Amino acid sequence: MREPIRLHAAGTRMIAHRGLSGIERENTCAAFVAAGNRSYYGIETDIHRTADGKYIVVHDDDARRVAGVNLCIEETDFDTLRTVRMNDLDGNPRADLMFPSLEEYIRICRQYGKTSVLEIKNHFEPEDIENVIAIIRGLGWLEHTIFISFDLPNMICIREKLPEQAAQYLVCEFGDDLLDILKAHRLDLDIDHKAVTPENVAACHAGGIAVNVWTVDTPEDAQRALACGVDYITSNILE
Repeated sequence: MREPIRLHAAGTRMIAHRGLSGIERENTCAAFVAAGNRSYYGIETDIHRTADGKYIVVHDDDARRVAGVNLCIEETDFDTLRTVRMNDLDGNPRADLMFPSLEEYIRICRQYGKTSVLEIKNHFEPEDIENVIAIIRGLGWLEHTIFISFDLPNMICIREKLPEQAAQYLVCEFGDDLLDILKAHRLDLDIDHKAVTPENVAACHAGGIAVNVWTVDTPEDAQRALACGVDYITSNILE
C-alpha cells in the first residue's frame, strides 16, 4: 500500500483532506481510519443535506465521479444514497465503500482522537446547522470540531450559534476585504495554498487569525507554506 510522505512540519498541524485520500477512496470510513492510524492532527470531510433532511459525507453535488451513478446528492434520500458503492482508487468495485453518515465520521474522529474539520457544502439553512451541531454535541465531539465552508452565511450562522467555536472561512483568493470579514465575524482562514504569502499570513496573525492552507500535496508546496508561517496544512498525502 502507498504510504503518506512525511513532512516533519514541527508546530504546524496537518489535516488529512477527505481522510487520507492519497491512499484510500476519499470521504470513506476507510480513508478516515487510515488517517486515524497516523499522526494527523485532524481529519477533514464534507457534508451535504439529503432530500429527507439527513446528513451524508460526500464532496461533489452528485455521485458520478466517485461512484459512476447519476444521483444528485441533495435531491436523493439518505437510504438510497447508502445503497451506492464507490469504486476503489484502482477503479474496481469495493463493497465496503459507501457514503458515510455524519455520525460515522464523527465517531471515527473520536475513536482516534482526531479533530474533525467539517466542511458544510453549499448553503445550509439555520435549522440544518442547528441539527448538525446537535448531532456532534450529542456525540461529545463539538469541542474537537472545526467548521469550515465557502458559504459565508454558513460561517456567520455558526458564529452566532457558537460564539467560541473554531471556524475557518474557505476562500480561493486573499481579497481586499477578506481581513475585514474575518475580523468582523471572528473567523479563521482556510485558503488555497497558491494564494498565501508571508505578508498576508502575518496580517492574519496580527489580527489573531489562524491560517489553514489547502490542498498541499508536494513537499515543495508544503515548504513554501511553512515558510509563510501557516498554522495548518491540509493534504491528501503529506503527513
